[in-house]
Amino acid sequence: MSAALQRVPVSADTRPRQSLSDIGERSGRLGVEIADMAGVIGDLAALGQVQLERARGAVAAARQLAHTNGVLAETMQNAKASAQATQATLSESADTIEGTLARTIEKIALLGDRALAVKASIEQVGETIGAVQDASVAIQRIAQETQMLALNAGIEAARAGASGRGFAIIAEAVKSLADQIRVSTATNQKHLEALAGTLKGLFAQADDNATLAQAAKAESNDAQQTIGTFRTLVETVQRLTHDMDVMSTSVESNTQSYGALREELKGLVGAVKGGSDKLTQAQARAESILGISEDFILFIAESGIETPDTPVVRLCQQTAGEIAALFERAVASGEISMNDLFDENYVPVAGSNPPQVMTRFVRFTDRRLPQIQEPILAADPRIAFCAAIDRNGYLPTHNLVYSQPQGPDPVWNSANCRNRRIFSDRTGLAAGRSTRPFLLQTYRRDMGGGNFVLMKDASAPITVRGRHWGGFRIGFKV
Repeated sequence: MSAALQRVPVSADTRPRQSLSDIGERSGRLGVEIADMAGVIGDLAALGQVQLERARGAVAAARQLAHTNGVLAETMQNAKASAQATQATLSESADTIEGTLARTIEKIALLGDRALAVKASIEQVGETIGAVQDASVAIQRIAQETQMLALNAGIEAARAGASGRGFAIIAEAVKSLADQIRVSTATNQKHLEALAGTLKGLFAQADDNATLAQAAKAESNDAQQTIGTFRTLVETVQRLTHDMDVMSTSVESNTQSYGALREELKGLVGAVKGGSDKLTQAQARAESILGISEDFILFIAESGIETPDTPVVRLCQQTAGEIAALFERAVASGEISMNDLFDENYVPVAGSNPPQVMTRFVRFTDRRLPQIQEPILAADPRIAFCAAIDRNGYLPTHNLVYSQPQGPDPVWNSANCRNRRIFSDRTGLAAGRSTRPFLLQTYRRDMGGGNFVLMKDASAPITVRGRHWGGFRIGFKV
């Protein structure tokens, strides 16, 4: 430990002062406990606010659910009415289609039977024409034989001379008749052949009609099965209507339940708000008690009574004076202007998390302050950090160990990249804005990730040419 931090030995005539020192030490411990309690109450108050917001969110969600259920119930009622109308229409349509289809099937069956009967009649006509053709062929043969007979008779009559003249006339007549029969039967044969061809075409058409009639009857049976499917569809719509009715009843019940839930949640919001308000009041009381404790400790320290914190306070005041003198020399030499030194235009550092900002004096403090701040860390094992901050709690240049380049993890950054950040908490603002000879505070240091360390903070003002720039802080363990 340096000579600046050595304690003065206690003699018998300093016992009253030692008793006061004990009071100061105990007051310090009390302040630590109060700070811890104030921090816990603050956490509870913040948690109460979160719970209050969530409870309000739950009420809003319940209200929205109730509204949604109401819309759903109305929609389901409309859907139910539409399903019932569809069911009635489908049922009526099924009856109509079934009757029409039955009559159609009956007519198709009758047409099929008649087509088959026509086919059979055409077959009989064909057989008759065949018989007539056979008879015509026989007649032609007879006519040919008669013609030959008449020819022979004519030859014989010619040989008989005058006595065979009458027979020759008869033979000629028979021959003429045979010629006429042959011509007529030939003509009839042609007509019969044409008629047979026509009947053959009719027979083929009748056969096709009969096949189509059979297919139509088969398709009619399929259509009959379709009617059964249609009936099943009607029954399905009936069940759907019933299910929608049950669902509608359930939705109405849920709407009533959500209404009751919303009322319960409103009561919960009221209770949480009341607790949050009480916690806020308790936090204010705790901070007030903490302030009183810090004022009492400050009173003891200002009375000249030595406490365990006195050496750190003296070191803080001494270092604040050194920094003030450094700033004044830099302004006097033109190294930095007063406007730049008091710059409050905080420019965000892109992509930083937690957010870091820059001012016009950062490069100057980065160049000058480490030579003053770094040795302080070795002055007392209790010291965790030291840094100069401006009036708004902005810390431009931290100790090197806390000035690491930021990485992708904001929790790690919060603990290791504490330079170029604004600490606008109660302790930071008080340290930067206080113009008292020194300030001794007890607080919980946020290390990121929900981790806190109980600390004491000694600070002293930094004044440049009569203008308050900020303060120098030393954070040390309790």
